[in-house]
Amino acid sequence: MERTHSVAIIGLGAIGRRMLANMPQQGRLRVTGGWDLNAEVRAAAARDFPWLPIPDAAEDLIDASDTDIVYIGVPPRAHAAYADAATAAGKAIFCEKPLGVDLAESRALVARVAAARVPAAVNLSLSGARATGEMRAALTEGRLGAVRGLDIRLHFGAWPRPFQADAVWLAERIEGGFTREVATHFLYLARTLLGPGRVVSTSVRYPAEPAAETHVVARYEFAGVPVTLAGSVGGVGPDRVEATLWGAVRSYRLTEFYRLWQSEGGQWEAVFPDLTEPGQDAYMRQLDHLVAMLDGAPHALPDFRTALEIQTLVEGTLRTDHA
Repeated sequence: MERTHSVAIIGLGAIGRRMLANMPQQGRLRVTGGWDLNAEVRAAAARDFPWLPIPDAAEDLIDASDTDIVYIGVPPRAHAAYADAATAAGKAIFCEKPLGVDLAESRALVARVAAARVPAAVNLSLSGARATGEMRAALTEGRLGAVRGLDIRLHFGAWPRPFQADAVWLAERIEGGFTREVATHFLYLARTLLGPGRVVSTSVRYPAEPAAETHVVARYEFAGVPVTLAGSVGGVGPDRVEATLWGAVRSYRLTEFYRLWQSEGGQWEAVFPDLTEPGQDAYMRQLDHLVAMLDGAPHALPDFRTALEIQTLVEGTLRTDHA
């Protein structure tokens, strides 16, 4: 009989609630409790998930003998504190992205987690997505021909997005903004498909303090392949979350995070036309990879060191203010 892994959820915001809904459906993950620093958030979670134990302190969950893994879904500046608590307790870690916002602190965290030798991964949700696997296979098999570049296009009518409106920190430049929250996923995609990357140039526009960026234009190179990012906030119309991998023979386009299209010169055609909920499919596949990590089996989840690479690109993108 396959073992069930017990999860302590630290952070009961939008993403923590998604984990509360999805983890029990995976079949081999058992949520043993949840906690949030905000008493109102804890009370709301208790109403919406009446089966969820919520102790007085996060440490009660992390240190519990039946906790196998700690999911960290709090704002990024607090990731290190909870990761350190988990490693001190000898527990595995599944941490939200970005890994952090201070590069020196994140480098030190990576070293501590490595020294602790606990299973640890960061939730860059494209890592286990069906679309990512298809593009990776196409590159390996040479189905794209020569790779010409990758373009990332982001637009949000409002930031934070409506479902994140209660997360005030996302609106502030100290640890929020769409570059850290969304572009991180696509810079990871570039890294996992193409190879190591570097920032070539960047231009960022900020409103008055303490608000996060409203416009970003950046150029990168990933193993010699040009990658561009253009992102903006404001204006009526649908949000846009899109990445296009351009090949000389075939190109791929991701829309709405997980919906994959391909073209060999004509119109874009759906790669998985029968996949009606690609987002939910990606979430569940991510949890399958999490179970594989806990089993000691091969998995696609990025480790802390890879997440640090992506954080370095993100913070390099945000380093210049051209307001």
